[in-house]
Amino acid sequence: MPETAPRVLDLFSCSGGAGWGYHLAGYLVDGCDIADRPRYPFAYHRGDALAYLNRLIDTGEIARYTLVHASPPCQAGCALTVGTNHSQGWGGEHEDLVAPTRTLLDRTGLPYVIEQPNGRAEIRKDLTLCGEMFHLDVLRHRNFELGRWSTPKPTHPKHRGYVRGHRHGIRREGPYVAAYGKGGGKATVPEMQAAMGITWTDVHEELTEAIPPAYTRWIGTAFLTARQEVFA
Repeated sequence: MPETAPRVLDLFSCSGGAGWGYHLAGYLVDGCDIADRPRYPFAYHRGDALAYLNRLIDTGEIARYTLVHASPPCQAGCALTVGTNHSQGWGGEHEDLVAPTRTLLDRTGLPYVIEQPNGRAEIRKDLTLCGEMFHLDVLRHRNFELGRWSTPKPTHPKHRGYVRGHRHGIRREGPYVAAYGKGGGKATVPEMQAAMGITWTDVHEELTEAIPPAYTRWIGTAFLTARQEVFA
């Protein structure tokens, strides 16, 4: 891909589901995550994502990017965490890095995307994407806050049925696989790979955290379209 291509910084990148979508939309991709991610398919910096972003801002290196994508931890706002803990009477503190991430993203002066699971995380839900929008066999709803740019929301189609497996003591059949957890009819690694369009990692944990690349391919294309319209 030519160096003149737009470049995205993929923060809290995990295994690269988001990064691969931007790659398919024509971007150069640089990832950053606190964990060792040997299967991440693009240039990668291992380290604290916020410290890395702060350094890029202070040194001016952030200027080489066209867009920043961030998927900060917010376990306190995750629908699965909130629902499970409430039902079981559990408490406990959970990491929430959404607000400090947004503060740094605003400092960059760049357009950005903040991605979160469908729950109570404190983000603007400028977009909500679902696997059914892209004819995938996984639902995986995700919300996206768009900073310094906007795009029309796509229509959310009716789901074709249930997610296959056990939930709350009930077994259901359906067209979607459960790409989280283990047991109870949850998806196997090959099923998750096929459902989300992810081939470069077969690590169960990475697959359960990943978003389908189709989401960020759509977002990346929408951003380039919006940018072209501004400068037209």
